[in-house]
Amino acid sequence: MGRRIVRRASVIGLLLAAGCSSGASPAPVPPGPPGQGIPLDTWANGAVFYEVFVRSFQDSDGDGKGDLRGLMARLDYLNDGDPATEADLGVDAIWLMPIFPSPSYHGYDVLDYEGVNPEYGTLADFDALVAAAHARGIKVILDLVVNHTGAGHPWFQDSVTSAAAIHRDWYVWSATDPGWKQPWDPIFGGPTWFPSPNPAVPGWYYAVFWSGMPDLNFNTAAVRAEVKRIAGLWLARGVDGFRLDAARYLVETGPASGQADTPGTHAFWKELAAHVRASKPEAVLVGEAWADARTIASYYGSTATVPGGDELPLSFDFPLADAMAAAILAGDAAPVAAALAEVQRRYPPAAADAPFLSNHDQIRLATRLGNDAGRLRTAAALLLTVPGSPFVYYGEEIGAQNGSGGGDEPKRAPMAWDATAGGGFTTGTPWYPFSPGQGTANVAVQQDDAASLLSRYRALIRARRASAALRRGEMELLTPTYGSPPVLAFVRSLGSERVLVAHNLSPAQVFAGPFPEGGGPSEKLFADPGAALSGGPGAWGATLPPGASGVWRLAR
Repeated sequence: MGRRIVRRASVIGLLLAAGCSSGASPAPVPPGPPGQGIPLDTWANGAVFYEVFVRSFQDSDGDGKGDLRGLMARLDYLNDGDPATEADLGVDAIWLMPIFPSPSYHGYDVLDYEGVNPEYGTLADFDALVAAAHARGIKVILDLVVNHTGAGHPWFQDSVTSAAAIHRDWYVWSATDPGWKQPWDPIFGGPTWFPSPNPAVPGWYYAVFWSGMPDLNFNTAAVRAEVKRIAGLWLARGVDGFRLDAARYLVETGPASGQADTPGTHAFWKELAAHVRASKPEAVLVGEAWADARTIASYYGSTATVPGGDELPLSFDFPLADAMAAAILAGDAAPVAAALAEVQRRYPPAAADAPFLSNHDQIRLATRLGNDAGRLRTAAALLLTVPGSPFVYYGEEIGAQNGSGGGDEPKRAPMAWDATAGGGFTTGTPWYPFSPGQGTANVAVQQDDAASLLSRYRALIRARRASAALRRGEMELLTPTYGSPPVLAFVRSLGSERVLVAHNLSPAQVFAGPFPEGGGPSEKLFADPGAALSGGPGAWGATLPPGASGVWRLAR
């Protein structure tokens, strides 16, 4: 997956259309030991993932809610299985947000880890979906929510019946209220301990998110064994891995910092990872550790004996996502360069990154970027050229904005396939209104438009497929991490292949270079109109119109 980044110490000139400026990069960060993270022959290495909220993707029965059969009917949009066609997005894998039975629309308060939400379909529907996805070369990973269950889960319902109940110690109980606040705000945060719902059996249970999601007790061996068993069941059904929700909060040792990132938490993830490797070596685990780079890095574990790490071999890069949005808004490449350099400093040798732009818990990117078409095009180019296995949030590829209203529902509004009342999503009434801008932010209007955002995502994903270095290569960063450089430039390399990438984040035309890169005549893998590479070995330069990107393979 090629996490290693080398920063060049040579001088890089950035010649602007209106004048000239130059900057020297600081002393280079020493490269880490060689390695490509997840082994090169593993499917997840450099794969493009697509996050799907099943409820909002496609409804097959007219009830206004998306379902598994609906998703199956849209698989050809994601990847039709034919590398020669260009009408599909071309993703390698889909991540399904929770599909288990749940009392909530979002599914993160699970009632049964072995079933499927009846609103989404049946286990038979799920099996059919996996088979259809695999037939197209699409892997399927599930959102596995095991930090907590729903309060209506039979385990919790049993735990409140008696202090001697079989499942009592499957949850975290206290005779009194310890009074801890939520760890992300230990002074003003909400409470994490709640009184027993059964007055006949008093006590206080721990629930870090809210009272309807009681935390499981991972100090109990039976809980650890059950979670591993559940993972094994889904792997046996054909699942290709798991996204692990709330990865930082499994085991608590006290208030504040004792509620996150504890040794016990890391120990269980290593235990689960070993179980998954033994059950299905090619399966992937993706951790949600919403934190700084240093904390995220700790969730990879050791890469000394297990390629990619013996804990979670992929972790979402939240700081990079924030840096990309900030850099695009400011027209300044330094935040992205700094975030990439921080990955180099903090992540263990040969660890792999999981970049993304936004997800189901965040304001949608189009809204954050002011629904600016140029900025959205730049964001797509950044995401699909930096190292790692990128994740695309459904609708991001058509510029879907946040829906109206507060809470998380607007971030998860239905996918707009066309501009009709049902949006091509349902023949009934959508469970939630479509986002503003449906008239242009829909698949039908963008599908055959070569200049659309959707076409851009497809073209960039095809460029990745055409280059092993772009998918899996190491990175040599050519942009300084300070000042306000308008261009993010780097080289991706794998074996003898070297690919030069340059993104102009500014509103002015820029000539970037000279870049001290070897290699003979170049081959265009992707370039916006007007973007051109000139010069030759040791003196390559890129002409980049406002907001333009270019990706060129340098011949040996």
